[in-house]
Amino acid sequence: MIITFNEAPNLARCLDRLSWAARILIVDSGSTDATLRIARAYPRVDVLERAFDDFASQCNFGLTKITTPWVLSLDADYELSDALEREIAALRDRDAQGHAAAFIYRIKGRALRGALYPPRTILYRVQGAAYRNEGHGHRVEIPGPIARLAGKVYHDDRKPLATWFDSQKHYARREADYLLSAPLSELSRPDRMRRMGWPAPPLVFLYALLVKGCILDGWPGWFYVLQRTAAEIMIALEVVDRRLTRELGAEPSRTAAP
Repeated sequence: MIITFNEAPNLARCLDRLSWAARILIVDSGSTDATLRIARAYPRVDVLERAFDDFASQCNFGLTKITTPWVLSLDADYELSDALEREIAALRDRDAQGHAAAFIYRIKGRALRGALYPPRTILYRVQGAAYRNEGHGHRVEIPGPIARLAGKVYHDDRKPLATWFDSQKHYARREADYLLSAPLSELSRPDRMRRMGWPAPPLVFLYALLVKGCILDGWPGWFYVLQRTAAEIMIALEVVDRRLTRELGAEPSRTAAP
């Protein structure tokens, strides 16, 4: 199952690694580029179109269209590694209800030494599984134990930088909504720092550059560090903007007249 919206720069690389799959379900949110043409060129792909409301709703809708007991849930900018394909094919563990995989982050095809992308549950039993929104992202909840896969998924988003900035503006607003409305006790340590409105950008910059080793990855590493820092700055600006609006009684800056 793959959720798509204008994923023409990524989708073919994802689908090329799924030639073994009997059926691939794509839930598209109204793509205006070549995404649907690319998808329909693959004989085992079924395309369903649904207007986007939020990520969890899109995924939960997709789950209702899965006819097998298990589903492999991917983003269009994911590519399975050879090791992970072999591992999935050999799975015989029926005790686990889901399987999580870690990621190797790529910038324009160049693998980084490390990244901030957390492991994700990508393979799981459909029965009882449900997605919920969490900030700008979404998470699947599984009623049972989750095992860890050794093989990795490559994350390689090759959409234009301008598209990334447009997406991050929306993500930052959703993230600020979540950070300022969720009880503090329910937030992770990184989200608590984001909620403060200032520590996250410099800490992410230093953590990605030095601890994750991106300083050794040349221009791709520097690009990733700047990208992640910019994303954190956008979230911090949203959080501070809302606090200023509440304290000073002014209209939020994003809705003010130009």
